[in-house]
Amino acid sequence: MAPAPTEFEWLIHLLVEIRISLASFQEKTILRNLMQYYLYEFSELDGVVMNESGLFDYQYLDHYWTEPGRYPFLVRVDDKLAGFALLRRGTYFPPQEDQAETRMIVAEFFVMMNYRRNGVGTQVALQLFDRFPGRWEITQIPNNIEGRVTGDFCGGDYSEFVLDDSNWEGPLQVFDNSTYMMD
Repeated sequence: MAPAPTEFEWLIHLLVEIRISLASFQEKTILRNLMQYYLYEFSELDGVVMNESGLFDYQYLDHYWTEPGRYPFLVRVDDKLAGFALLRRGTYFPPQEDQAETRMIVAEFFVMMNYRRNGVGTQVALQLFDRFPGRWEITQIPNNIEGRVTGDFCGGDYSEFVLDDSNWEGPLQVFDNSTYMMD
């Protein structure tokens, strides 16, 4: 299993119900709407601009319902929408592409502002990692210091790389939680 949450995180978990569900095709619009808040926040860090319709584009969203190995999740806290996570099988390391089907990537992860700083994001991440034991790769854009949380999920047992190629530019943490799952 994953490392034990802190006392504070346990308290939050007891006080609120955090539910993560695979988003159905009918819920794609909900996820697309939440994606606007996420991309708006990231526009400060990555400089992405809106299209002429006043919306941010995310070119891979439809792929989560059409390609195998992609998993769109909606997050609810006490039955209220609180965020989403987009996971996919794969790797950012080209020499290891033959092992991509056994590895998980956190493509996007978003918790609404009013649910941050109280353990909700940590609980969501832990639940998602528990669903897919194995090797994980987590990236952040270089300016997103808040995204660097991997040590919390693997007892500090992870490797960090900085990639600068066509697959990714920026920090990447890698850990394997399958040993925790066997305990």
